[in-house]
Amino acid sequence: MTDEQSVDADTDQDRDVVVPLRVYKTVTVFSTLFAVVGVVGGFVLVDRATERATLPASEIDPIVALAGIGLIVFGAVVYAFSTRFRTEEMGKSKDDAAEDSGNG
Repeated sequence: MTDEQSVDADTDQDRDVVVPLRVYKTVTVFSTLFAVVGVVGGFVLVDRATERATLPASEIDPIVALAGIGLIVFGAVVYAFSTRFRTEEMGKSKDDAAEDSGNG
């Protein structure tokens, strides 16, 4: 293993946040809720700013459109960061070669 690969393995392991099961469930529920509301709300705002994509470019409300795009990005970021959480019972990440697969 090269130095670069060992650094990558260490940073992958550092990205996981091990929390109790109750915290994991709470984070999963609320982050999914915020992500869905953000993405759906963002698309509603973009739809409103463009009046269902029927307005010419000169008549689009840029502030509402940018707010919609911002909400979509917010939802994506919340969901992406929520995937960093795991519990002790979940084990190690699938990229860990030292762990036996135990399939069979």
